[in-house]
Amino acid sequence: MTTTKKNYPATEGRVALQTKTRLLTTLIAAALASAAGMAHAQSDPEQKNQGAGQSAQPQNDTTLPTVTVTGAGPAADSYRKTSAGVASFGAASLLDTPAAVSVVTRTQLDDQQARLLSDVVRNDAAVGNNYTPVGYYENFSIRGFPLDLATSMQINGMSIAGEQNVALENKESVEILNGMAGLQSGMTPPGGLINYVTKRPADVRSITLETDSRGSRYLATDIGTLFGEQKQFGLRINAAHESLHSYVNDADGERNFASLAADWIISPQARLQFDAEYQHREQRSAPGYQLLGGTVVPSNVSPSTLLGAQPWAKPVTINSVNLNLRLDLDLAPDWHAYVAASRSRVVIDDNSAFPYGCGYGATCGDGGTPARYFSAGGDFDIYDYRFPDDTRRNDQLQAVLQGKLDSGKIRHDLTLGASMFRRTVSQSDGVNEYVGSDNIYNPNPIVYAPSPLTPDASTLRLDSRQKALFAVDRISLTPQWQVIAGGRQVWLNERALDVTGAATRVTEKSLFLPQVALVYKPQADLSLYTSYSKGLTMGGQAPFWAENAYAFLAPTVSRQVEAGVKYDWRDQLSLSAALFQMTKPYEYPKPDEGGYTYTQQGNETHRGLELSAAGQIARQLRLTASLALIQARADDTGTPAYDGHQAINVPRLRTALYASYALPQVTGLSLLGGWQYSASKAATREGDVKVPAYSVFDAGLRYKTSLAGHAAVLRLSVDNLFDKRYWKDVGEYFGDSYLHLGAPRNARLSLQYDF
Repeated sequence: MTTTKKNYPATEGRVALQTKTRLLTTLIAAALASAAGMAHAQSDPEQKNQGAGQSAQPQNDTTLPTVTVTGAGPAADSYRKTSAGVASFGAASLLDTPAAVSVVTRTQLDDQQARLLSDVVRNDAAVGNNYTPVGYYENFSIRGFPLDLATSMQINGMSIAGEQNVALENKESVEILNGMAGLQSGMTPPGGLINYVTKRPADVRSITLETDSRGSRYLATDIGTLFGEQKQFGLRINAAHESLHSYVNDADGERNFASLAADWIISPQARLQFDAEYQHREQRSAPGYQLLGGTVVPSNVSPSTLLGAQPWAKPVTINSVNLNLRLDLDLAPDWHAYVAASRSRVVIDDNSAFPYGCGYGATCGDGGTPARYFSAGGDFDIYDYRFPDDTRRNDQLQAVLQGKLDSGKIRHDLTLGASMFRRTVSQSDGVNEYVGSDNIYNPNPIVYAPSPLTPDASTLRLDSRQKALFAVDRISLTPQWQVIAGGRQVWLNERALDVTGAATRVTEKSLFLPQVALVYKPQADLSLYTSYSKGLTMGGQAPFWAENAYAFLAPTVSRQVEAGVKYDWRDQLSLSAALFQMTKPYEYPKPDEGGYTYTQQGNETHRGLELSAAGQIARQLRLTASLALIQARADDTGTPAYDGHQAINVPRLRTALYASYALPQVTGLSLLGGWQYSASKAATREGDVKVPAYSVFDAGLRYKTSLAGHAAVLRLSVDNLFDKRYWKDVGEYFGDSYLHLGAPRNARLSLQYDF
């Protein structure tokens, strides 16, 4: 084979910015110094820890739709939340929301010592890993459909660039919408979306120290205050520094984070909120394995191995800024409006000695193995992969009017809105050069010289704009019956550009995305619903090895039907069940005599059952639990080998459980534990290669006490208690499939101290 430059999939779409890494030390010191000057007015420790429940708003104020809390609400340390802003049904409770929504609360995030979204979504069985390597930004699937990082992530209901590992220090909860999200965010994949809800200003002063069995170090502070004659002003600062010691050899890194939340009650009818956060993260990325010969799952490999390790490879650097401004106005007793603007910018400096396929080594191509897989004996090629200044930016402006109208005995809860959204991507052609070959079983990696090439400048490659008008009407026919009807009219204008700035593709699309639902409440704590929705998804991009390499396919329309039941038991435990069917056109590299052509043909249909529970089932016992049964199949694809069997990387059964049990014998001491199960998953589109099922168990302790008269919480967690070896992810990324091992056992110890 020749040794010409080979553009393999942008498996890690990488790139970015080399920047200072000591910003946070100064910010933390400044925050602590300012805290020392605050008045030490003692408040209840539980209230200090609760966070978002104490915004700079008077008690008779209307809570913002994205953070609505209705009724008395659960206890401060509950794993249950009764409302969420992610479903775009106004201020309705989750009980009255005709969609499957799960909320991971701040208490659960703290108990699990969560740092990444992968730590969060393991609580929802409907969510799976879909390319989540160590040291890189993560992606996931919901109900078996991969999320689109351009549109599937939000902060406070506003879109963010998903090519970042969003920090959790300043988040009060994480909301997960399972299913169609077209009404909520316009053009987006059918799986759903994830929304981060930020903490609001409160009188809080807290510091957290943490370490783990690998030697990682973590320091975080949470400082807030309310001030002014009427407590009309509020500020909250979160800051963190983390020294990352990975379980993968030579894949250590560090992270610095800072955020500011500000609230201003301008008048009893007007409130202003502002959120800003910055994160710098750098860590050497750990690429995944590929099938040996295209047909065999690697065996006897360790999760600590860094494939293709080269001394000249640099860490991946990701710098992200997320900004959000929102003005709320009470126009009348039953009418409310808000205007929100946001910007999210991520710059990725993508560096890697990346193992991919086998096209140059002596054993490559043995037995007719395609060059995009490792050889049957475990040989692989190594590429010097450098793509600097990969910049993704999302800008959004949204205006919403919400109110109530009565027409006789029928009540209308209306939501009307308009939105403008722009997504830009700037990239260079970078360096992607073959430098040598190695073997997955070689204990001493072979060292090669890096490519002498230099990356070119980053230029605008994608400019995508959406305009939308949307409306939702919740019609209360009787106290028992509600009809919800809504839709979003989307106008899309998108241009793809080459390095010279010339347009290589122009897409103009106009589509109406309807959503209708029927809710029946035979009693106040029980609801049954059925719904229909329609979505619009951007077409995929062909992999480099396809005949139509890098081509973008046309947008596709997806449809969903769902029915469910929800029950609030004694206002302590929320139970739900949902049946769904989702259909979208099937996209794949179709084999033919000339090779492969990336195409849309046939349909991919996912059917499933989801069960969930969250809250308190006994005085001492709190839990979250979920189960997802999914049948995911393609039909009429034109390639019989791909038809009629379970889709790649989608297990038929997944479960998740996490619980906290307060020991009555020892005040303040609780036992923590979790269990995750996944059935076997197909690692190829043909379904003829699978990775085995697995169970992973976690355990821990939480001890609440006081130190020097201040509240303190000590937490000990052991993840993967029995040190299980398993494949967490066998999905495709840009046309190629990768296999990632799950993390081995790790113990973490933290101390949270309120001062």
